[in-house]
Amino acid sequence: MSAPRLSSTPLPGIGVRYDLTTREDRRLSVVAHRDGHRTISAYRRDDPDACDLSVRLTADEAAALIDALMPSHHTPNLLSTTDLGLVAERIELPGSSHWNGRLLGESRIRTDTGASVVAVLRRADAIPSPAPDFRLAGGDTLIVIGTREGVEAAAAILGRE
Repeated sequence: MSAPRLSSTPLPGIGVRYDLTTREDRRLSVVAHRDGHRTISAYRRDDPDACDLSVRLTADEAAALIDALMPSHHTPNLLSTTDLGLVAERIELPGSSHWNGRLLGESRIRTDTGASVVAVLRRADAIPSPAPDFRLAGGDTLIVIGTREGVEAAAAILGRE
């Protein structure tokens, strides 16, 4: 098996076509249309010029697919702790959250879930190791580490309206 290869080809008046050849020599292409749509095509293994499937997506559908392929809450550059039975996730605090404007310690996340808020991202700032008297705000992204169950419980607490 060879390494995946990606190339791009300008399509004047249309957009750009990106071609990916996978390690298994399967060919996929994405046409990024100028209007924001995307067309994803998969080609037959026995005839790489014969299209097996072609799907046109709106910009919103393409964004949803990107999130499914590389979800922000599973960002690989956060921390790889799965070998230890731990996960680290980004959890956004909605503006409608019960905790908007309240102190982190009032949420009892660590006490009730065993998960820890290790940092808060607010606009362009990062607040490492926020203390219990840290005031949460809608739009904050909390970096939470713990067991899968603990992190999911923390997300449920933070999502409470």
